[in-house]
Parts: sequence; structure tokens; C-alpha cells
Amino acid sequence: MGDHNVHTATNEKTRLNFTRNLLDDLEALDQMLREGKIESGIVRIGAEQEFCLVNQNWRPAAKALPILKSIKDHHFTTELARYNLELNLDPVELTGDAFTRVENQLTRLLRKAEKAATEQNTKIVLTGILPSISTYELRKEFMTPMPRYRALNEMMRKLRGTHFHLHLSGVDELSIKHSSVMFEACNTSFQMHLQIEPEDFTSSYNWAQAISGPVLGLCVNSPLLLGRELWAETRIALFQQSIDTRGVTQTLRDQPSRIAFGDNWINGTIADIFKNEISRHKIILSKHIEENALEKLKSGDIPKLQAACLYNGTLYHWNRACYGVGNGKAHVRIENRYIPAGPTILDEMANFAFWVGLMSGRPSEFDHLPGKMSFKDAKANFIKAARTGSESIMAWMGEEIELNKLVLTRLLPIARQGLEKRKISKPDIDRLLAVIEARAQSHTAAQWMTRSYRKLRTALKPNDAVIALTKSIFDNQQTGQPAHEWPRQSIPPIVQGAATKVGHIMTTQVVTAYMNDMAELTLRIMEWKNIHHLPIVDHKERLVGLLTWTHMQRFNKKKRMEDYSMRVSEVMEPNVCTAEPSTPILEAIALMKEKAIGCLPVIQKKQLAGIITIKDVLEFDKD
Repeated sequence: MGDHNVHTATNEKTRLNFTRNLLDDLEALDQMLREGKIESGIVRIGAEQEFCLVNQNWRPAAKALPILKSIKDHHFTTELARYNLELNLDPVELTGDAFTRVENQLTRLLRKAEKAATEQNTKIVLTGILPSISTYELRKEFMTPMPRYRALNEMMRKLRGTHFHLHLSGVDELSIKHSSVMFEACNTSFQMHLQIEPEDFTSSYNWAQAISGPVLGLCVNSPLLLGRELWAETRIALFQQSIDTRGVTQTLRDQPSRIAFGDNWINGTIADIFKNEISRHKIILSKHIEENALEKLKSGDIPKLQAACLYNGTLYHWNRACYGVGNGKAHVRIENRYIPAGPTILDEMANFAFWVGLMSGRPSEFDHLPGKMSFKDAKANFIKAARTGSESIMAWMGEEIELNKLVLTRLLPIARQGLEKRKISKPDIDRLLAVIEARAQSHTAAQWMTRSYRKLRTALKPNDAVIALTKSIFDNQQTGQPAHEWPRQSIPPIVQGAATKVGHIMTTQVVTAYMNDMAELTLRIMEWKNIHHLPIVDHKERLVGLLTWTHMQRFNKKKRMEDYSMRVSEVMEPNVCTAEPSTPILEAIALMKEKAIGCLPVIQKKQLAGIITIKDVLEFDKD
């Protein structure tokens, strides 16, 4: 749970106070490690559940704040966007029915949230990326109005120095600029925490890195973004690019990212990890801190290391080293940040048990990974898993092996041994690992979503397909069955009222022309492609005119084919009525009727974003 009482690190006095406390925190952490004041001999687990809120049309619902107010439970907190919330589970000792207790609390709290959401005509969806999210909901107006998020956005933009640029390539391609960190709000995850023995932290962290690729590859469920089919777990690339503060320079300079897998196996203690990060990344958030960690330690109390924890919260490693205090005792833990939310509670708990089992069951031969496995292999496995999921080929301890085979023959036995070592109840072990085994033998949630979306697109427009898929995810979640048991997607009736904005129905694959293009060629292209409305743009993709079927008919009457001198600028209509993605569809229909026109080019930030025609709005016109 992030600290909300923060501000940008620009005030000189506050920044100096924060920096001094940050240095004292690290000295205090070193001292606690030397003196054995970090808790050991007990292992606990915990988790954070992020989830999406959708309205009756299956689109993001900006109801987080009223729902949070209605819930009245300290386990819940805000997220970056007003259509997401997060709940934080209580730590549970890793023994006996630990996973059942975590699952029961998660179920109870989600039901509490569902009740509050229902009062706001809102539903809860567990998924890594909500298929129905559009650029309309990624505007800054949808950011939760709290100091932490405003400060984070301000500092990220300042460090970046220009717009963020998102470019993802999978089966489809997505390339877009954005002026805020709001694309990060597309991501929702199930973050898992595991307490680690302080003296074993280095080996445990390196092992967590080594198994990240195989674990991620079997847990993927985020293959779509804005209707594009991208990576099996698109969240990985999306998160990194959406808040990447690095600028592009003309020098071949390696600039570390705040969102990273890492560059090498770690050495030393958790304090050394913190020191390494501070040497690589600027302080971007700060707060006034009255408690001095060294003085607190000297008086016999355990410090919270507020400065170090706040700083650590502005770094987004997929495996994050964490320090915390509970029941008056300090502990260290690893936070797994790469697992997506959902698609069911059972899927999440199976993922949790699989990861914790692997961490607990680490064979002694992997205590020193630098001599056993190349770090580049571990990192490559992670990227491959994000791209292609369970279809990946893993580099594992010098061997090339299919991910599913690796899981079934090597990793599942280790996970089982690890859970047995922690004395987890046999029914929980059997029940949860059976989900992982069946998934490896069948398919992941990402594969189900991809196949379902492709089938939906054979009969539905892109907007209707993402709405139908979102509804199907929700409906299947209600059954409680894990995703590999979900039925094949059928073509549902169109959800009436799901599209309300022009951006929901506009065509984005638009053929355009320039003013100086040859009129004859441009009009021939319209004829070949059966295009009735063709926008004319300048070289910055700004709309400057429009060609229509009527123009082509007039041109054909006046000009012969042998006349190649006429340019598009001589034929086009320069005065064009337009809409924006946020324009209500009914308003666009009224404008088209008033002006007696058959199309509206859609403009966003002065550039052409798409086009809608009479054909696109017929189903919405009730008059």
C-alpha cells in the first residue's frame, strides 16, 4: 500500500530532510542485520489484490472513491485510476491451512467490495488488462485525485522531458504517445509477498529471479490492449513503457529503467540492494519525516525506515526486495509483482501456492546460481514468457526445454516438496497444484482470451468484441472454475448501449492522402478500396480536408484520365465537420443530420484519430 502523504522532491528543505533520513535508514538497516534484529525462524505470506470496476456497459466505471467510502474497511485503498481499487490481505504464517485462510479472506473481502459496487451499479472484474478499456478512460481526468498520484505523474513527466511513447508489437501493433502515466492504470495484478530469512536473502532473491520466466509463462492472462492482440502478458511491456522516465539521446548510453527485471545476480544483503538502487536512480518523491531511524534503534525500538520504504516504492522491479515492521518486529520479504490479477480467485491461489512452493523448495544445488545459470538466460526467459506464454522455450540450467514440460517434470515436484517442507495441508497442496498441472497440460487464460477474441471478431466489430469478451470473463469468474476449464467462447448478442462515445465505434485503420497527391491516383484508390470518405492530412497527420464519393463523380465528369496535373487540394473539401473520441455518439448523429453529411473524421489533439460514417451509427439512431 503506497504512502499517499507525499510530494515531489523539489522543495529543497524537504528533499534534504528526506535524503538525510534515507541515509540514516540504510545505516540502521545495516546495523539491524549485523545485530540479528531482523525476524527469523518464521515465514509469513501476504498478498495485494488489484481489481477493475466496470459499469453496466462493461466499460471502466470511475466509481472507486464512492465504493471505497461505502466499504469502510482499512484493507482497501485507491489505485492510480478511479476505476481500479486494491485490497491488502493480512499476513498469514506459512503452515497448515495458510492458503485456505488467505483464500477465505480474499473471497470475503471481494464479496464486501462487490456489495458496495452493486450499490453504485458497478461490477468487479479480475483481469490483468481490462479488454474494454479505451483511450477515453486513459485521460488524466480519470486519475484518482490524490497527492501521491499527482506528484508521481508530475515527476515522471519532468524526468522524461517529453511525452511517453508506447510501442508494442505482437500479432498486432500499437504505437501511441501519451502525456501522463495513465497507461499504467491499464494494469492490475495479484502481488504476492513471501517473508525471507535475512541470512538467506541473496540466494532466495536470485532463485526468485531464476524461476520468474517459467512461473510467469504459466500465469499469463493479458494478451489484449485497446483491441490489439499483443503479448501473452502485455502488462510487462506496458508497465515499463507507460512510466519509463528515460529519454532518447544520440549517445549509446545505458540508462537504467525504474521498471526492470535486473542486470545481474545480486550479492550482499538487502541493504546492499537498496544502496545499489539509490546510486542508480534519482529521488522523485519525498515527505517530511520526524522519526529518525538511528535514534529509534538506539532507544531500543524498531524503526519503520520510512524514507527507504518510500524510495523503494518508486522502483518497480518485478521481484522487489522489501523491508517491513509487524507486531513490533522487523522483517524482510520478496514481493512478486509480475503475476496478473485473476482470472479467478482459484487461479490466483494456485499461482500463489506454485510460487511459494518453488521458493520454499529450492534445491541446495541452486543456492549459488551464478555458477549454475546465466543471468541473461533468466532474463531472456522472463521476456519470452511475457511474449509467448506457455508456448515459450526456456533456457534452464544449460538446457533448452518447452515451458510446459519444464513445469510438469521439474518445477511442480520442487513446488510440492517446498509446500510439504512448510507443512502445508495436503488437501491444499493437491487442490492448488492440480490447477497448475491441468493448466500446463491444457491452456492458459491468455490463450483462452486470444482464441475467444479471434472468434468474436469473425462476427462482431472490434468494440462489440471487447465488450463481449469482458462480459464473458466476468460471467466465467462467477462460476469459480479455473480458466483452463472455461467453455469455448460463443458469439453472444450485442450488448446494447455498450458503446456511448465516438471513440468506441470509430474506424482507426483509415486510408488518407496528402494535399499534393495526384487527384487521379487518390480517387482511383477510393474506387479500388470502395472508400466513400477519405481524409486529407498534412505530414503531421493533422486533418486539412476531405474527399468523398461525390467529389470523385464530379472529377470524373470534368477530367479525363490523361490529365495528371490536378492535385488533391483542388478537389477536396477544406471545411470539414469533425468529432473527438469523447464526443457522445448521439451528439455526432445529430451533427451529421444537421449538416447532411455522411461522415465525421475524429480528431484527437489536432491529429486524425479515426473516422465514423452513417453506416457506423445506424444502430444508434432511434429517430
